[in-house]
Amino acid sequence: MLGLAVELRRRGHDVTFATSDHFEKTIQECGLPFESLGTKEDFAAAIANPDLWHPRRAFRHIFNSFWPALRQQYQIHADRASRETIGITNCFGFGALTAQDKLGIRVITVHLQPAVIWSDHEPPKFAGLVGPRWLKSWVYRLGERLAIDPIVCPLLNNWRAELNLPPVKKITRWWNSPYGVLCLFPDWFAPPQPDWPTPLMQADFPLWNHRSGEPLAGDVEAFLQAGTPPIVFTPGSTNVHGEAFFAAAVEACRLLNRRGILLTQFADQIPRNLPGTVAHFRYVPLDNLLPRTAAFVHHGGVGSTSQAMLAGIPQIVMPLAHDQFDNAARIIRLGIGGSLPPRKFTGGRLAEKLDQLLSSPTIASNCRDIAQRLAARNGLSLADDAIEDRIDRQSN
Repeated sequence: MLGLAVELRRRGHDVTFATSDHFEKTIQECGLPFESLGTKEDFAAAIANPDLWHPRRAFRHIFNSFWPALRQQYQIHADRASRETIGITNCFGFGALTAQDKLGIRVITVHLQPAVIWSDHEPPKFAGLVGPRWLKSWVYRLGERLAIDPIVCPLLNNWRAELNLPPVKKITRWWNSPYGVLCLFPDWFAPPQPDWPTPLMQADFPLWNHRSGEPLAGDVEAFLQAGTPPIVFTPGSTNVHGEAFFAAAVEACRLLNRRGILLTQFADQIPRNLPGTVAHFRYVPLDNLLPRTAAFVHHGGVGSTSQAMLAGIPQIVMPLAHDQFDNAARIIRLGIGGSLPPRKFTGGRLAEKLDQLLSSPTIASNCRDIAQRLAARNGLSLADDAIEDRIDRQSN
């Protein structure tokens, strides 16, 4: 979303970025006006809770963490209400969507990952959702009625009643704005389905990283030049529970006699006394780093997944929650990587899986083909074209 905002600003649009105070410095470094949606302490508490990475408890935790900021989100839109105002939000933009219903502000829902768009024709993959399509659809609707809506609707609809708005239900359908839905992934990764929301705009992966236009830090560059291309490991930029992941990563590197890079802001997760062949860095722009590496092992977020595709390297996903199971299924379908569940994510199994991928000519060829599709790196441009076209169509 930040890359999208930066590109819109570059095109001359007046852009304000609203998010947690945790990201304020990064937003300001990008030259964007900033509005607060929650404190740094709120953010730290949210990511410290292991429920964030639980396949069944994550949705409740995320909603409960976001809920206090939704009235702020509504007010930010209300303060800027005019015919020219466009709200651009993700699937948890309930404050923005409520402002659309109450004040007539036009809102575009941006989906970074296909997993948040349900389809009976081609259901996304979730943990525990198995069987034929009809069964998946039935189970999903049951979960929507008995699990998702009961988490969101009581609080949301009480607030909407205060605003004299009717109640809503089927939240995972309601979060698709009737003004427009923009998908930041290509149709070859997730083809649009007949029952996807309309009007639908589909662009490509944004492939944007903070500070990717700068040279690599000296210690990163020195490590890359000191030996063979390493394997890169990260359990996610907000994952504070990565100790077992990194322990398995170091053991896999030892078994394979490979070099490795461990990426996390949380140094306490890193095993002590790393061998000289394994290095830890807090942050490195993936589009600068991954093309110089052998493989990428990560949590399965769509940003990490697409960056590995751009680099043309095989990847292994350890899916924990959210869209990660679906992204893992898609890279396996494309023949560019594999997956290991957390309970099997050991050094030995990881080494075995990496060895299979790195020794496969078919995997290497598929990775090169996907990288060529992404070589133009025009996802942000396509997305902003779609937004401007949508605005022009509605204005004429």
